[in-house]
Amino acid sequence: MLRQLRPEGLDFVESAPVRLVFARDISAPPEVVFSALADDVPGWAQWFPSVTRARPVEGTGAGRDITLRGGIRFVEHVLAARNPEVYAYAVASTNAPGLRALVEEWRLAPAGTGTRVRWTFAADGPAPLRMMLRAARPGLGRAFRDAVTALDRRLADR
Repeated sequence: MLRQLRPEGLDFVESAPVRLVFARDISAPPEVVFSALADDVPGWAQWFPSVTRARPVEGTGAGRDITLRGGIRFVEHVLAARNPEVYAYAVASTNAPGLRALVEEWRLAPAGTGTRVRWTFAADGPAPLRMMLRAARPGLGRAFRDAVTALDRRLADR
């Protein structure tokens, strides 16, 4: 059963109690990376190993319905989609225990002929959840690196 999270705006990325930031340079240009993030929602399941299903949500405003390994589900709404600089979304509802608020931001910047991809995971929840998320930093960092590397390979094959 999904439960509603506290609505947050893009400013939550800077003020969240838990902020995990990861960055990596890839060879694809920013416009191509942005398109993969914002326009090819089902494609996320092809390059982000933790994502088992991703689909756009129709209706009022842009959104996504994401299922992760283990059955965790997020229904998200897009906060910002400014090509080619930023793609950000907030989780509106989830079955993940303990979360009160979650916003993810993908910032893209030119890096030579490629892109510097920076992902910020901004969350709030009770103290035990905040501690667990901070302890999960290495695993989330590895998941980010693996995903962005797979995305870069996928974009090079196009």
